[in-house]
Amino acid sequence: MPRSDYRATLAKRRSDVAAMFDGVADRYDLMNDVMTAGQMRRWRAATIAAVDPRPGQRILDLAAGTGTSSRPFADAGATVVATDLSLGMLRVGTQRQPDLHFVAGDALALPFTDDAFDAVTISYGLRNVERTLDALVEMRRVTRPGGRLVIAEVSTPTNTLFATLYKDRLLGVLPLLGKVASSNPSAYAYLAESMQTWPDQQALADMIAEAGWRNVEWRNLLGGMVAIHRGTA
Repeated sequence: MPRSDYRATLAKRRSDVAAMFDGVADRYDLMNDVMTAGQMRRWRAATIAAVDPRPGQRILDLAAGTGTSSRPFADAGATVVATDLSLGMLRVGTQRQPDLHFVAGDALALPFTDDAFDAVTISYGLRNVERTLDALVEMRRVTRPGGRLVIAEVSTPTNTLFATLYKDRLLGVLPLLGKVASSNPSAYAYLAESMQTWPDQQALADMIAEAGWRNVEWRNLLGGMVAIHRGTA
């Protein structure tokens, strides 16, 4: 494929993903609670603990959506920049939490200077970036030496039987929930597909290290259904 065609394809996919999330922005937080049976709040608490926000720190929260994930960082006294590709998400976030600082941005070309943040975090959004390694390199660029990376993302259950059940059964429920509770059911079909193809814990850790992060490790939640990866710049 010619380079110009490849770039056009990537640009269209970014636009399609942004439009998809624009369409679910109003009910996105509610749907997260429904789809995870309330577990999302526990997972978010674990992510916050991994970031360890402190007064005066600068934290970049990527794929921040409506800012629900950013709120605790601000409450801890950190300066948080809530960044998302979806303008619809940012509009809803600005209406709900006008005191937070929202910025439209692409994870592949962040609108920030080098070494700008003490920590960069992204929750359940990295799998929506079409070039994962490039995004991890870009996150490394904007993180100061010694700064932290925290990624919360779906992963592979460690129990073989549960892993099979998860992929064959549980992920099949997402499109059904989307039809019942969302105005954009195709978005949840896409989410199920992206979860099916996402790399396991070790593969993601290897990619993070390849992007230049040190001391890469992960913690499994709910038997590996979700994993929190950490690294140091």
